[in-house]
Amino acid sequence: MSRPSAAGASRTTPRRTSSLLDKIKSGICLYSSSPDSGKGKSKSSSKRMSHGFHLVEGKSGHDMEDYHVAEYRRKKNHELGLFAIFDGHLGDRVPSYLKDNLFNNILEEPDFWKDPTVAIKNAYRSTDHFILENSMQLGPGGSTAVTAIVIDGKDLWVANIGDSRAVVCERGCANQLTVDHEPHMERKRIEKRGGFVTTLPGDVPRVNGQLAVARAFGDQSLKAHLSCEPDVRHVPIDSTMEFVILASDGLWKVMKNQEAVDLVKNIKDPQAAAKRLTTEALARKSKDDISCIVIRFG
Repeated sequence: MSRPSAAGASRTTPRRTSSLLDKIKSGICLYSSSPDSGKGKSKSSSKRMSHGFHLVEGKSGHDMEDYHVAEYRRKKNHELGLFAIFDGHLGDRVPSYLKDNLFNNILEEPDFWKDPTVAIKNAYRSTDHFILENSMQLGPGGSTAVTAIVIDGKDLWVANIGDSRAVVCERGCANQLTVDHEPHMERKRIEKRGGFVTTLPGDVPRVNGQLAVARAFGDQSLKAHLSCEPDVRHVPIDSTMEFVILASDGLWKVMKNQEAVDLVKNIKDPQAAAKRLTTEALARKSKDDISCIVIRFG
């Protein structure tokens, strides 16, 4: 994302944490690094769902601050596909914490199976509260998020805060599932909270002249003027849905939704598709970290 003037990062492997100590360890990167490319598939032969991911460190002069989740879990006799991209700023501790804990928090919500929208919003809120309460360990930075939960290969629940994006390909056409939370679009809310939005020549709009998104996890110094409320969308998965692209803004800064879909719609291997998208973004001179997950159905 377009970021405040500070940085730092690394990646760690997904794992379940149950204690405050484990949560803070994950936040300060005490777990081992994970590969930046890979793939997997649904464990249920009837679901026929597969995914691939590829992450590339940018050339903006800071370490990698993007993290991803791409895994499958069994819960209450259901198979869940869990996918996410977290794009950090002012360090990697907040996105690292999110990678290890956000989905746990969502699935532990008592209303998840009755009302996923409410559960996801509650979990985003409580997760943000934890990050702010533990800013001494997790640092002053923040992160955007785009998350996707696939239930039994039939239902897709997508949520986001910030400018990472989910785009679905339906019959060859791109359909954006998420909302880019740009400061100028939420100027009234920000000003009502006592903040302001700057738009300087040659730059993007920024909250209080600093952050180029209006919603994010963390960011203690800006929190009074930022929101952690996600936009949540439910999409039934049918035969018209070919694949979904989740990607950080390092991709979307240089590529339109339909261009991304057209680039990979004939690539059946989702890992190869994710790599193709990141490679093209680099060729188009994207300098930000670029993270991409492709989820293919059928």
